[in-house]
Amino acid sequence: MTTTTPTRTLPIIDLREVETDPLGFQERLSAATRDFGFFYLVGHGIPRELSDDLVAVARRFFALPEEQKLAIEKINSPHFRGYSRVGDELTKGAQDWREQVDVGPETAPRQATAEEPWLVLEGPNLWPAEPVDFRGIVEEWVRHNERVARTLLHGWLRALGQPGDLLDDDFRAPDARLKIVRYPEAPDDDHGQGVGEHKDFGFLTLLFVEPGKGGLQVEKDGAWIEAEPLEDALIVNIGEMLEAATDGYLRATNHRVVSRPGDGDRISVPYFFNPGLGTTFHPWELPAELAAAAPGVEVQEHNKIYDTYGRNALKMWFRSHPKVTARHHAELAARLGI
Repeated sequence: MTTTTPTRTLPIIDLREVETDPLGFQERLSAATRDFGFFYLVGHGIPRELSDDLVAVARRFFALPEEQKLAIEKINSPHFRGYSRVGDELTKGAQDWREQVDVGPETAPRQATAEEPWLVLEGPNLWPAEPVDFRGIVEEWVRHNERVARTLLHGWLRALGQPGDLLDDDFRAPDARLKIVRYPEAPDDDHGQGVGEHKDFGFLTLLFVEPGKGGLQVEKDGAWIEAEPLEDALIVNIGEMLEAATDGYLRATNHRVVSRPGDGDRISVPYFFNPGLGTTFHPWELPAELAAAAPGVEVQEHNKIYDTYGRNALKMWFRSHPKVTARHHAELAARLGI
């Protein structure tokens, strides 16, 4: 049985050390990711004013009447963009207690092919008419997150004995996704699943949590660590694609969000930095001491990890949003066995 510990034990890494102590930074990055799969990132250079604006504009959107929010409802997007009501998203078949807006790269829509079924994920976003500054603030947040993510990407490559430019082509046009999330206060213990236990399906995640708000729990050695937000820090974790690339030397970590009666609501904004949809991750040639400690990709009965990012992304979107899948992709999902 998994227990819960209130002690905050996630490592803290300072991104400024990329310039002041690059070798030490790489060592700490590798160790934190190897031991926890999660860490706090400080010194990232994202202005506090921007994070304040992000929380404020998110709260203004979620305070709108439901019919205005439903004007960009995700059910109308074959590309899984737009607004989801509380309970519309599932994790392992159970309802998540949150509402959210999903955005991604702004592209023209494409059709699936037999060789590239994941092309259905490409397309335009659904932006709300109100608040009028929603899109501008969100896009500025995405730009800052991409800068931070690329710095971490190159740090990981060097820490793992790979050329720093190894993935430049794969990340030239990243499939970067952002969720603007509001977790309502849980009305009772039956709605404690803010988000169910899962691994992230992509490469790496940068999470911003509204100051003073908690709920994120990270699994470590059979216990749940309460990952309380740290002032002016992002929470970083790796996804299944980095696990595939390192043959399990780095392993994506199970995590969840719990909602408790009396905790109030909160805003949370995860940014998922992923390669182009067609990128396939064959295990890298790691240094001998790292390769000897690589056990292979974790085998989970309920969650196969695909080495092509687009297929792994389809797995997540199809399962998490069954209404969208049923309306737009029922035949494709059946053919792929997802």
